[in-house]
Amino acid sequence: MPLYEFDCLGCGQSFEKLVRNAEAIKDVVCPVCGQAHVQKKLSTFAANVRGGSSNSTSAAACAPGGT
Repeated sequence: MPLYEFDCLGCGQSFEKLVRNAEAIKDVVCPVCGQAHVQKKLSTFAANVRGGSSNSTSAAACAPGGT
């Protein structure tokens, strides 16, 4: 089940909710005030990229005079 982020338009609370499918989003209510007037936030995600190097010292070792 995907984890969605929501803002309650009634009390302003931000919260996360596991939602079974896109159809079930309409049934989400705020856990603080119980209102169903919520808005799904635009969520970001992380992605792993293969083949890249996160080691900043690897290029320095190949350079002339590198350590």
